[in-house]
Amino acid sequence: MLTLSLVWGVIAFIVMLVGFIPCLGSLNWLNIPFSAAGLIVGVIAVTQSKEQQKGGGIAGIALCSVGVVLGLLRLMAGGGIF
Repeated sequence: MLTLSLVWGVIAFIVMLVGFIPCLGSLNWLNIPFSAAGLIVGVIAVTQSKEQQKGGGIAGIALCSVGVVLGLLRLMAGGGIF
């Protein structure tokens, strides 16, 4: 599940970057719930992992949280959230 969290985070981050392109900001309406779900999966994976190598899960959590925060900021800046 740690690898799933990392892959989910990378996909969420890439979609968030695409959402910064003008006229594609509404893509963040799809990316924010996707990133939030990835954040939940990452937290569960890291807390249940007994391995010493949790770097992939932590990176997935970081990427998903950046995707949520920057997606919300982009929506507020573009007038998507009033």
